This record gives sequence, structure tokens and C-alpha cells, in this order.
Amino acid sequence: MKIDFPVLDVKMIPIKKMRANNYNPNKVATPEMKLLKHSIEEDGYTQPLVAYYDKENDEYEIVDGFHRYTVAIKYFKLDEVPVVVIDKDIKDRMASTIRHNRARGTHQINNMSEIVVDLSSQGWDDIAICKHLGMELDEVIRLKQVSGLKEAFSNHEFSKSWIEFKEKIDGETNRSTKESTR
Repeated sequence: MKIDFPVLDVKMIPIKKMRANNYNPNKVATPEMKLLKHSIEEDGYTQPLVAYYDKENDEYEIVDGFHRYTVAIKYFKLDEVPVVVIDKDIKDRMASTIRHNRARGTHQINNMSEIVVDLSSQGWDDIAICKHLGMELDEVIRLKQVSGLKEAFSNHEFSKSWIEFKEKIDGETNRSTKESTR
């Protein structure tokens, strides 16, 4: 397997060209944000942000590092941030965000559920979601259930055994009705 090293091509990008993505379920509480600020004060930016370059809008969509970006704006008033650029489609960017986050921390259940359902609606089956997001199948199914059963299983093909069951019940009901009217 060939491993790429985009980290060897860090660019300083104007912060005004950066934008958050709309699918990151990771939230950081105030104490952890203060710890991140302290960490950057003590160690500097030891990890670049990961972003996708949107040529059409001449912007960089953050794939990983939203909180480092937030600290750069809120506390340090930086004009630029270190960025590694990756070129992936939206599904793979979403998966990258989740992998980066899961390797570090926890996610909000409802937001994760929305992402799992979104990836499913974009054509990924449960096995692909498990593989790309580092989840177990039961976790994917539970997250789908959070969004509602109808939407979560809309792409699932069920057997038709319920038709035979209904016909059997209807037949028994009709026989009972005829017998009771005699």
C-alpha cells in the first residue's frame, strides 16, 4: 500500500479564505477549547489544518482542524494558518473528517446520525460506512435509527413474507366472519 504524505506540503493560507464545513459533528467544550489555546501557546501549531480547495469559490473548506481554526481567530487573531490541502470528493471529505475526529475524541449522536444517513443516501451501504468511518455495523444501525426508521432503512430490501402472513390472517378472519354469521 502506498501512503501519501500531504503533511510535507504545508501552506500558509489566509484565514479569510478558510471556511467551516457543514458536516462536522465534533463539538469541543469550553475547558477543552481553553486547553487547545494553551497547547498552541505552549507548543505552537504542531498540526496543520486539513482542507479541500474549492476552486469555484476560491476558498478552503476545513476537513479537519476547525477548532484550531477557531482558536486562531478567537484568541490569536491570526492572518494565516498552516494548511494541508487534500483533493477528495464530498463523501471522502466527510469520511476524512469523521476518521480524524474519531481518532481523537467523541461525537454528538444526532450529528453523527445525520452524517451516516447522508452517506447512505449518497450511495454508501452499511459496510462502506463501517469501513470508511471506523465503525461497527451495530453502531451504524443504531445511528441510522436515531434519524427515524423510515429514512434509515429506505434503501434496505425486505422480504415479502409479511404478504403471506397478511393473506393468511385475512383468510382466517374471513372464515371466522362467515362462520359467525351462520
